[in-house]
Amino acid sequence: MSLIEIRDGEVTYRRRGKPFVAVSDVNLAISPGDRVGIVGRSGSGKTTIARMLLGLVAPSRGEVLFRGAPLSEARDELRRSVSLVYQDPNASLDPRMRVGAIISEPLHRQATDDELRSVLGAVGLDPALARRFPHQLSGGQRQRVAIARGLVADPELLVADEPVSALDVLVRAQVLRVLRDEVATRKLALVMISHDLVIVRQLCTRVVVVDQGRIVEDGDVAQVFENPSHPYTRQLIDATLTL
Repeated sequence: MSLIEIRDGEVTYRRRGKPFVAVSDVNLAISPGDRVGIVGRSGSGKTTIARMLLGLVAPSRGEVLFRGAPLSEARDELRRSVSLVYQDPNASLDPRMRVGAIISEPLHRQATDDELRSVLGAVGLDPALARRFPHQLSGGQRQRVAIARGLVADPELLVADEPVSALDVLVRAQVLRVLRDEVATRKLALVMISHDLVIVRQLCTRVVVVDQGRIVEDGDVAQVFENPSHPYTRQLIDATLTL
């Protein structure tokens, strides 16, 4: 059984008073331990798909299932089992809260000293940073705090939405290494939202390509890179090789 699944998903927003179909005919299943990259240009619909998986947006058509049950019946279990790492730590970390309190948010209680020491150590941070505020940390440290917050409740699925796009190249590599190692050590399922195929190839075993609100390709990373079946995938790969 899949951990989480979208069946025939469609999401319609209102734009200037008119309906706008952001994604349609989405069929996507994530199994325990899967490492899936969802790629596409800005506005392609990849973040909307992630929001459906997280239960943050309801499909206007189709359904989302968690362990085979409709999300309406499994929302509490979903919240305990799925965590999100946001794109920009400057926006996702409350500047008025200390790091220890920020990391504790998914627990709905204050994490113990042992819990903070363990999760901060896992992402390569000094446990003493738990007493600091976000503005006292570097960008790379803030994103590691965001990852620690995503890990502290021992989720089964981690959804990372462009988690290193706001970081410089060197720090990006360090944060990706932390993310890769923790996903492997904890045997988590991972959904990585990215426009960067290089990152997806490093962290994921499966890639889902989204174009104009539809999934146009879904397959093994190596196979898709070597023999893409859709012209848009070929464009993405060619652009990556050119860069």
